[in-house]
Amino acid sequence: MQFSRCKELFDNFEDLNKLKILICGIGGVGGYALDCLYRSGVQNITAVDFDTFEITNQNRQIGSEYLDKKKTAVFKKLYPKIETIDIKITPEWVTNFDFSKFDVVIDAIDDMEAKIALIKKTYPKLISSMGAARRINPTKIEVADIWKTTIDPFAKIIRVRLKKDGFKEHFKTVYSTETPLKCQKGSFVAVTGSFGMTICSEVIKSSL
Repeated sequence: MQFSRCKELFDNFEDLNKLKILICGIGGVGGYALDCLYRSGVQNITAVDFDTFEITNQNRQIGSEYLDKKKTAVFKKLYPKIETIDIKITPEWVTNFDFSKFDVVIDAIDDMEAKIALIKKTYPKLISSMGAARRINPTKIEVADIWKTTIDPFAKIIRVRLKKDGFKEHFKTVYSTETPLKCQKGSFVAVTGSFGMTICSEVIKSSL
């Protein structure tokens, strides 16, 4: 059977199977989170992205062999049971979108304004990816409340911005304690993929 090995691990597999997941961003982190969840029996997944695959994505992104194709279209082909929304995630979209039907929201986007808006609206059921680029050591990945994150400059920016806006709530993050390397856009699939896998693991563990 397709999920027989998962059922041996997860006592409440049927509940896991019914989880409703929204993944915002299906790039180097979100794509691996989706793949991991889907292979673990979580197939009620909605993926939101507006981008197309570029050749520079091929070092780290699932589906990136389909150059110039929409990410949502490719992921729908690879994972037929998911739903997709082909749209750019903006603060305005976050304001107007109904998140109430989802049990978990996964934030795998980089745009700062959209990320802040998503955090503020969905934090009770959010797991958010911090900075995964410019790192080479996946063993430095950790999971913590946003206010407990350290080292990661991107997480610090998020904390400062949230404090400035008077936001004091709590939500789970996946981040790295590895000091970022001094490069512009370097990324390594062992790290970005592990971020996505860690997010998947946290979703599954929290549902058990």
